[in-house]
Amino acid sequence: MRLLSISSGKVTPLFGSHHPNYKSVASAIHKESISNLSNPVPVEITRLGIAGDEQADLSVHGGLEKAIYVYPVEHYAFWNTLLTRETKKLANLPLGAFGENFTIEGLLESEVFVGDRMQMGNLEFTVVKLREPCFKFNAKMGYKGAAKAMLQSGFSGWYLRVNQTGMLTAGTQIEVIPGQQVTSIADQNKALFNRGNQKNLWD
Repeated sequence: MRLLSISSGKVTPLFGSHHPNYKSVASAIHKESISNLSNPVPVEITRLGIAGDEQADLSVHGGLEKAIYVYPVEHYAFWNTLLTRETKKLANLPLGAFGENFTIEGLLESEVFVGDRMQMGNLEFTVVKLREPCFKFNAKMGYKGAAKAMLQSGFSGWYLRVNQTGMLTAGTQIEVIPGQQVTSIADQNKALFNRGNQKNLWD
């Protein structure tokens, strides 16, 4: 298990016809890789996440409890195939495409539990919860079914709290220190998707 990429972004206007009340909305979902395997630059990680990274809506992203968003690279093939089919445009998503701060390898939602700790070099993090996609994700992907597809697939990723700050570089190995392991990220995802179905949110 290792960290493949660290990505950061600034708040910018996000355009898209994926919400009845918004033609444009502020978002920092556009992230760019600033440390990766081909350019392993050390990046400062603070209690609030990557130094210099921004979030537009702190009620749903960022803060101490959602300082870092993690996404497994294993899901990229699924999205490239789905988006190529649905948008009729060849998709080849770059690392950071889902607005994630950490793109990782070797660890999936079914293996990650709320309360688990993740050790990366001298830094330590705690798994907090899954990512809940919204209309901004649809706009970013250019596909109105993207949020539903994220939950239906179970490929949500998860948020981390920063316990130990410091410098971090892409390529660093990841060690998971298990907690009580009662609720996995996959469990949270399934429950959220089922609630959405009951309320017809995905119709």
